[in-house]
Amino acid sequence: MAVEAIQKVTQAEAESKQRRDAAAAESKQKVLVAQRAAQRLLEEARGQAEAEVRQMLGDAEAEAARLAEQVMDQARQECETMKQDARQRLDQAAQLIVERVVNR
Repeated sequence: MAVEAIQKVTQAEAESKQRRDAAAAESKQKVLVAQRAAQRLLEEARGQAEAEVRQMLGDAEAEAARLAEQVMDQARQECETMKQDARQRLDQAAQLIVERVVNR
């Protein structure tokens, strides 16, 4: 009877060790699966962030181009206005030069 009890205890200990080992292996497997899932989520988030950055840069470049075009248009208009003003004064300048040359 004592031998049977020892065998039962030994068997129970062996089964307990198997369960612990199986639980430890299962836990490791779950951790690996969770780590892989987390890595995939991180890569997806990184990809989305990069796409958003590219979009934002594209938008910023388009806005900068639009503003540059506005500035250029305004500069062209101001140049045209100055040219017209200069042309209008050209006759006066020519007349003033002629008067000074003649009056010498």
